[in-house]
Amino acid sequence: MKRICVFAGSNSGLQPDYLAAAQELGHALARQEVGLVYGGARVGLMGALADAVLAARGHVTGVIPEALVAKEVAHAGLSDLRVVASMHARKAMMADLADGFIALPGGWGTLEEFFEVLTWAQLGLHQKPCGLLNVRGFFDGLLSFIDHWIDERSSDTRTDRWSSYRPLPALLELFDRYVPPVVEKWIDDAST
Repeated sequence: MKRICVFAGSNSGLQPDYLAAAQELGHALARQEVGLVYGGARVGLMGALADAVLAARGHVTGVIPEALVAKEVAHAGLSDLRVVASMHARKAMMADLADGFIALPGGWGTLEEFFEVLTWAQLGLHQKPCGLLNVRGFFDGLLSFIDHWIDERSSDTRTDRWSSYRPLPALLELFDRYVPPVVEKWIDDAST
């Protein structure tokens, strides 16, 4: 893997462990010479993650829409900052640049971005690993709901497209060994 896209909150949350996990992930990516692709902010978990990669001499590509440059306080010290026209352009560019996706604790945007890349995997638009870094059980309620949802579905719902792990080394090891499932491509990129 050359680059991993990380979705994370623009605030740090209430638990210091969230910030520590963002920093740990940043250091791990830099140690493994894996570039970071993320939302381009210098605040919250996003900023802590980028700063950790940069402090360890790693490469960071931020992608931020023009409308959020001031609001999310675009990170001026990145290896590469790309300002795009819209949220849709942001997500598309991050997906194009990345070889895999990880979600840290965050809010609606983090969840929406993560579920969109999972949907794209289901539709056969990419074959990249997706994972939740489940810090302090942040995603436990969501994972319980997903288990319930899968149990209630009458059609095949594949769970081999994503992983949820804590501690971090296990998740990164899974990404290194990831073999994408065979998925019939439902639509092409032009249809999205």
